Amino acid sequence: MSAITTIDSGSRWQSSLKKAAVFVVIGIILIILPFIVSSYFQNIILEILIYGIFALSLNLLWGYTGLPSLGHAAYFGAAGYTVGILMVNYGINNFWIVAPAGILLATALAAILAVPALRMAGGYFLLVTLAMGQLVYSLAQKLRTFTGGDTGLGGIGLPNLQIPGFTLTTHSFYYLVFIAFVISVFLIYRIVKSPFGEALQGIRENEPRMRALGYNTWLYKYICFILSGLFAGVAGIFFASLNGIMSPMHVDVSTSTIAMLMVVLGSTSIVYGPLVGSVIVVLIQYTTMIYAPERWPLILGAVFILAVMFVRNGVSVYFLDFWRKVTRGSSRS
Repeated sequence: MSAITTIDSGSRWQSSLKKAAVFVVIGIILIILPFIVSSYFQNIILEILIYGIFALSLNLLWGYTGLPSLGHAAYFGAAGYTVGILMVNYGINNFWIVAPAGILLATALAAILAVPALRMAGGYFLLVTLAMGQLVYSLAQKLRTFTGGDTGLGGIGLPNLQIPGFTLTTHSFYYLVFIAFVISVFLIYRIVKSPFGEALQGIRENEPRMRALGYNTWLYKYICFILSGLFAGVAGIFFASLNGIMSPMHVDVSTSTIAMLMVVLGSTSIVYGPLVGSVIVVLIQYTTMIYAPERWPLILGAVFILAVMFVRNGVSVYFLDFWRKVTRGSSRS
């Protein structure tokens, strides 16, 4: 028994080292990419990282708690609008003011909207989140003095880090987003793998049983809803500076649908699945914008349908199966 245990622990240790090596290699590639690619491709990578955080935040609510939302862009856009309003309308470009303000507003909005939304279940929850997202969309249109209405709020630049002798450039902005991406992925991973995350998965699978075991399931879902809004806000604050403009479409259901497609394509059952989905969707979007920009909504819908029909578990499942075959083969040898 001890020999078998030693072999199993050794193989698990080797597998963990290989996983760590993969992440280190990916991290090194992302670090050196700005030096070897053009600014155009650097923007694509930035968008993948930002949308990756956004998709992960939705998966925290949907994949691990079983609460799909069609209004998730409300928190993403609210944070972006907050940064834009402070920088453009009030001339405040201090990163340590505008970024926390955007995240705080997105978190507060999620805390408020979660109360009526969690009174519903199933399809009704989906419809309520859709209605709430459209409410925020309507506010973005009506509050023209602050948001610019349908024309959007333009002129959003890069924030000031308030470091003496240092000015944030497009090059250094990439690394700021990269640091935020790494921190966000790590925190979401720790949340999912914690007892709190396991309780969320229990609620997703069988909420009545979790209540019978003494869990306050409503409180768990409420906290998850807030955390999901917080990380969506993190993505929103960087998207505003990257995009340079915030418009009502960024809080619309179309933006929420893009995040849902990333989760569906990647996987709702694998922590890093939505990151793979963000890579696929952003690359498809940029390719479409070059050759057939007017067809983007049609292509988006077609990809969504094909994903639901043929890759219900997400493409990350196939990558994971391949990885397991490779590691098992190497461990046997």
